[in-house]
Amino acid sequence: MDYIIENCRVLTPEGNVKPAALTVAKGHIAGLDADGRADAVRVNGAGTLLLPGIVDIHGDAFERQLMPRPGVKFPLDVALLDTDLQMIANGITTGFHGVTHSWEPGLRGGPMASQVIRTIRAMRPRFGCDVRVHLRFETYAIDGVADVIDMIEAGLVDAVAFNDHVPHFQERRDQPAKIQPAAARAGLSVPEFVALLDRVRQRADAVPGAVRRLAECANAQGVPLLSHDDETPAMRRMFHDMGCRIGEFPVDAATAETARDLGDEVVLGAPNILRGASHCGRLTAAEAIADGLCTILASDYYYPSLLQAAFRIAASGALPFGDAWNLVSATPARALALRDRGEIAPGRRADLILVDDSDPELPRVAATVVAGRPVFLDGSRLGAWAEEQEPARA
Repeated sequence: MDYIIENCRVLTPEGNVKPAALTVAKGHIAGLDADGRADAVRVNGAGTLLLPGIVDIHGDAFERQLMPRPGVKFPLDVALLDTDLQMIANGITTGFHGVTHSWEPGLRGGPMASQVIRTIRAMRPRFGCDVRVHLRFETYAIDGVADVIDMIEAGLVDAVAFNDHVPHFQERRDQPAKIQPAAARAGLSVPEFVALLDRVRQRADAVPGAVRRLAECANAQGVPLLSHDDETPAMRRMFHDMGCRIGEFPVDAATAETARDLGDEVVLGAPNILRGASHCGRLTAAEAIADGLCTILASDYYYPSLLQAAFRIAASGALPFGDAWNLVSATPARALALRDRGEIAPGRRADLILVDDSDPELPRVAATVVAGRPVFLDGSRLGAWAEEQEPARA
């Protein structure tokens, strides 16, 4: 169905907000005016702000739907459908689920990762959001390299990130209370988890080769690479040299500066903006943005944070609104080689959100459109969507 969204304010690729009547035809943006389409349905935007849909480069809050309490599991299809509703209600039109393939058993183990990834692929036609897979490979999970390569080559993986949480666990090895959550997630007792950690640490010599194999495979398949929690400038340069051009959550400013100087993207968490600080004592996202050390925001563990964070950044004066919105739309789309979305321009995919910003401190999504298809509507804010209305006047 072709339609025209009237009575709205549109964010242009130049970063300006202007009144417009946006025409959608065959799932794409046809123009920023009525375009003389007498056959198109008219939709009243009710004065909302029309924005490019959010591209979430890394979100793992879906794990809470799979296992809301330690050891309490729900069916994958139910959990993923519920997650989809959360995402589209918060303006996420393209979402990369951060699926962890770890040496840990349980929720983040290799078998579970494979099951989640294959279920996502099978269910994609049922999702409102364009759901994709960001595979978070724990570098000590060397037994899973062959399986991950198979999934990459089968086209089941849309991005690969290198994670290493062994040092994190090692620091807490003798603190049972801090090990307990991970042990429970893995379905192990604390002593069992510690014993597993000790065995895994013996694989250190094999880790660099495993990382190189996966990087070579991903590069050959054109799959974007990310590194997670880069600890030093040298680590960022190492991953950059492997073709990994996105650094997630660098631990300090010097490492983020190295990424910037290399021309790489730097991802920080949008929850960090809402909370005013990192939950684990690392870079403060607002300060990093002000210093030019953050180019992309991710939902990380909280889907509503992306919409809210962009508005807060603009309200703070750290960036103009258009630049703040690029952090959650145009830049992640470009970094992930999704060149058909991220901006409102003729020819782009019609991934759009209409936002009620009457209270700029608490914006709300009124409607979400994915590839031209309305997938979410808050009727209290927008009224009926694309009912049988008069055709647009020529």
